[in-house]
Amino acid sequence: MSASAQAAAHEPRIETERLLLRLPRREDFDRYAELFCHPSAARIIGGGVARGDAWRRFLQMPGAWAVQGFAMFSLIEKASGLWVGQAGPWQPDGWPGTEVGYALHQDARGKGYAVEACSAAIEWAFAVLGWREVIHCIDVSNTASQAVAQRLGSRNRGRGKLPAPLDTHAIDIWGQTREEWQARSV
Repeated sequence: MSASAQAAAHEPRIETERLLLRLPRREDFDRYAELFCHPSAARIIGGGVARGDAWRRFLQMPGAWAVQGFAMFSLIEKASGLWVGQAGPWQPDGWPGTEVGYALHQDARGKGYAVEACSAAIEWAFAVLGWREVIHCIDVSNTASQAVAQRLGSRNRGRGKLPAPLDTHAIDIWGQTREEWQARSV
């Protein structure tokens, strides 16, 4: 077995009813760029960027996987094989807590993928990473993500602050403990 095949055999993978959550791959980038380069689609996640900047941002997740042992998964729609977004555990330096976040390609929104993927990622973060709580840093005007957080069982804990240079964004911290998640899931 080749070294790349051995590495792939040990990569975390989660399957839900409609999605495969796996580590990011080079072939995911074109659809990733479509999301992160589109000014209105990327409005809530920092705004649209140039393709070269999208590439550098794309490399954050594989880098976090390599350094931290966790990051957001690529979301692959099982029916089509398309990359439809990313979701999963996220905790850059200075972050206000252990977050499970997501970003969906514009053609994947409104299908329930955010709740499906984040539910699987939250379960994984509690079971595999041993996290004691999960938060979601949500722009105060992002009512769609607030609704996702509520469906996940999280509650609004009030205003939060991201590290610079993101500290000018008004966010609320939504979250729940492992015990709250387990009580909800029973």
